[in-house]
Amino acid sequence: MNLRNQKRISAQILNVGQNRVWFDPVRMQEIKEAITKADLIALMKDKAIQKKPETGHSKGRTRKKKIQKSKGRQKGTGKRKGKQGARQPKKRDWINRIRQQRALLKRLMSKTMITTATYQSSYKKAKGGFFRSIRHMKGYLTDHGLIIQKKK
Repeated sequence: MNLRNQKRISAQILNVGQNRVWFDPVRMQEIKEAITKADLIALMKDKAIQKKPETGHSKGRTRKKKIQKSKGRQKGTGKRKGKQGARQPKKRDWINRIRQQRALLKRLMSKTMITTATYQSSYKKAKGGFFRSIRHMKGYLTDHGLIIQKKK
């Protein structure tokens, strides 16, 4: 029983792919005799021809993997593609570092633990890329005696 044309026309009417068209197995002879669009539309009203529901795409596994990655799992060297500069651009790295350093300087200044002159020189050093990190900055300030210790 060749129902290729009926399936093609039905798919066109229902505005779906041919795989989503369902024919009632009991009424196959009736469907075979339907030649025109009008005949097929009448069969659709009688529920002899229907469209199948769309199949879903589960996100469960993806969500589970995302949770694991948020914990730091599944991020080893074997999972990485691209250089470090591609995963986290150098500019973004610089922005994060300089913001932390400037925030530290502002905190120290607000607590009057450094002088204005120290603040200005340290700010310029930070801008010039002198400090590698917050730890390096703190170490530099303490080693050179630039942090003022408050008396209790």
